Amino acid sequence: MSATADHAETSPAVRLGFQPEQVVQEIGYDDDVDQELREAIEEVVGSELVDEDYDDVADAVVLWFRDEDGDLTDALVDATTYIEEGGSILLLTPKTGRDGYVEPSDISEAATTAGLSASKSVSVGKDWSGSRLVTPKAAKSKK
Repeated sequence: MSATADHAETSPAVRLGFQPEQVVQEIGYDDDVDQELREAIEEVVGSELVDEDYDDVADAVVLWFRDEDGDLTDALVDATTYIEEGGSILLLTPKTGRDGYVEPSDISEAATTAGLSASKSVSVGKDWSGSRLVTPKAAKSKK
């Protein structure tokens, strides 16, 4: 196994489902975000993250959200407008005990209300937890 393949398997960006050539939009960027995670995502997708002003559809959204940022359901609904059907949102919230911590029950309720399904939660750094949320795929006829 090459060193590159070994690194790819341990990269949090790969574990979170990011893939080469995806367009990833970042929402909620501030001074407190995890720069190492941002760089790992950019390394995997092969380009910089696009910001909130990006005017096309992205493959995935990275949403940094803190308790004081407003209504989580609204933020998730807004984020779904930026991505393709079947795309994913990586919701990043401060870990327990950190400023801006969001209760897991609030995340679950907001995701359900926004029509999203949680597919995995993961620790993504010393200060942030991530929840990978997926949008429903277009219904396929089974006839």
